[in-house]
Amino acid sequence: MNLKGFRYRLSVTFSSSLTLSFIVFVLSLSLSSCGKNSSNNPGEGRSMPFHYATLLSIVEYDDSTEVTIKDPWNCERTLHRYVLQEKQVERGFAAAAVFTSSHAQLLTWLNAADRIAAVCDLKYMNIPEVRRRVENGRIIDCGDSRMPDIEQLTIAGTDAILLSPFENSGGYGMLETMGIPIIECADYMEPTPLARAEWMKLYGLLFGCEEQADSLFREVERSYLQQAAAARRMNTRSTLLTERKTGSTWYVPGGKSWMGQLIKDAAARHPFPDDTHSGSLPLSPEQVIARGEEIDVWAVKNSSSQPLTRESLLAEYDGYKMLKAMREGRVYECNTMEKPFFEQTAFRPDWLLSDYIAITHPEECRDSVLRYYRRIE
Repeated sequence: MNLKGFRYRLSVTFSSSLTLSFIVFVLSLSLSSCGKNSSNNPGEGRSMPFHYATLLSIVEYDDSTEVTIKDPWNCERTLHRYVLQEKQVERGFAAAAVFTSSHAQLLTWLNAADRIAAVCDLKYMNIPEVRRRVENGRIIDCGDSRMPDIEQLTIAGTDAILLSPFENSGGYGMLETMGIPIIECADYMEPTPLARAEWMKLYGLLFGCEEQADSLFREVERSYLQQAAAARRMNTRSTLLTERKTGSTWYVPGGKSWMGQLIKDAAARHPFPDDTHSGSLPLSPEQVIARGEEIDVWAVKNSSSQPLTRESLLAEYDGYKMLKAMREGRVYECNTMEKPFFEQTAFRPDWLLSDYIAITHPEECRDSVLRYYRRIE
């Protein structure tokens, strides 16, 4: 049967010590225009207000809640649509497998760490509470997210899987045969930091902690906007380059990505201000080095047990010496083995904004304490 152009509904029921009939999928296989969502519910729904998020809509009806996630790579399509029954919304998922460190960290902030039943890529999760729960047997380690241990996922008794979708990924393999709802966390494709952070309202809904999520987002929003306003009043305008060469490619944040916007909100200049990519911008080292005289500050991430030095960077790639920031000693390192950069910054962009403001406006931020970065002497 050719399903193109049709919608169908898949109901999933779980059997365990508690019957978890949490979510009804509505998989939209037909084309729909951006911002227009049809509903299977009669009557007028109440839309949850989103002030920043562009890929997410939530409509509440008398007996259910409909969540629609737009396809970030094709706005004419719906990536996923979920219909949550009213009584299940009240308690949320009881046991989720979380494949991403940022969402695992968020759940601990929302006092919902006990809802995490399994994780993948544990070695990349710099979250003490999650690691303690794995050691105590309260969370099951399911290995590599690219090839998760299906048997361990089954043992964990998960009633949802949270993972990040990727363009042209080809699906989720065996995960799709388990009958477990897959929540596609496309928040990282939002165009601004606050748009990405606002997705915590969805996760609060899914895990029965809406009030905590709303409260946390208000705090993040207030802090972020205050800092951005203060940065705009500062006199300096340094050009900030993030990331370093990886093989033959140098990835920098796209000009329309949430990280690109964060650089602008720090009242710094993007090295490629006219770029319109919403994700990472892949460049050759020569393209980046050609802007070397304009790079005032260079912020790099390091996942090694050894701290970076000027000498180790030049040994990695001699072309780094062409960067103005390298010559003037304005290079900063974030060691992600020590600092929870990836775990925290998605939903606390205000903390990262603080660091970027401090390193790009050093004369006006002399007393600032960096959370993630340190200056390479």
